[in-house]
Amino acid sequence: MSLEEIFQSWSEGPSKTEESKCENTENVIRETLNNDETLSKMDISVLTQGSYKARTNVKLDSDVDICILLNSQFFYDLPATVNLQSTGITDATLTYQQFKNLVEIALINRFGKNNVTRGNKAFDIHENTYRVDADVVPAFGHRRYTGKFNSDGSHAYLSGVELRPDNSGKIINWPDQTHENGVYKNSLTSRKYKRAIRILKRLRNAMQEDKIKEAEDIGSFLIESLVWNVPNSAFTHEKYEDIMRDVLAHTFNNTLAQEKCDEWGEVNELKYLFKGGQPWTREQSHKFLSAAWDYIGYK
Repeated sequence: MSLEEIFQSWSEGPSKTEESKCENTENVIRETLNNDETLSKMDISVLTQGSYKARTNVKLDSDVDICILLNSQFFYDLPATVNLQSTGITDATLTYQQFKNLVEIALINRFGKNNVTRGNKAFDIHENTYRVDADVVPAFGHRRYTGKFNSDGSHAYLSGVELRPDNSGKIINWPDQTHENGVYKNSLTSRKYKRAIRILKRLRNAMQEDKIKEAEDIGSFLIESLVWNVPNSAFTHEKYEDIMRDVLAHTFNNTLAQEKCDEWGEVNELKYLFKGGQPWTREQSHKFLSAAWDYIGYK
């Protein structure tokens, strides 16, 4: 196969089997919560997130990311100009740790203790009987107050989700904004944006299979965010070979130094890509992009 034919194959979206796997997993987790005596009485949403939500998953993205969101409680960030009392925020009735413990009990009751592993951030579930392969993340809502007001006079805020790892700290994600921005860019680029993401993910997988160290620990969301920061003009080429040349050249050149990508954001544009304690680094990304260029054989 030519390079163009390989890229064409790698660009294809998830199969019906993968889509069904996602739906089945989401349904099983929702059913698990509905059958739990305590959690069934709470206002909880079960949400697919990550690559499966974005439809940028590839074959080796085996685990479906599921968020169990407790809608009735939230963490928040307030600017100095906003008075807490004026927001109407009251104390929570349940701690995040208590909620995570309740989720753990429900999952073990359904899948069995041997099939549920409690990680620092998520529960890892692998169970053949229910055809479940999932990372389940309990979360509270997160409100980032803007200091502005809605038309009804209430305080305006951006809505995200927040989780608290067992080893302390906090992680704030913005799934709705990530999804909306990805859909919008994909539309503007004639659906080539997500195809380029899939190609780069499968390229990473091929490099990992060939034991290329620069491809290790390169997460799917990092790849999505790198491609997000590529100008839309790069996706106007007819050939995927030319698109990927532009994608790799732009991301390589702009990760040479921090000042070149200092303002780059995640897909949600609410978190910096290379600032603020991310689990990846600019240097790591640059080495991967350089190795990817050489692996393809671009000149």
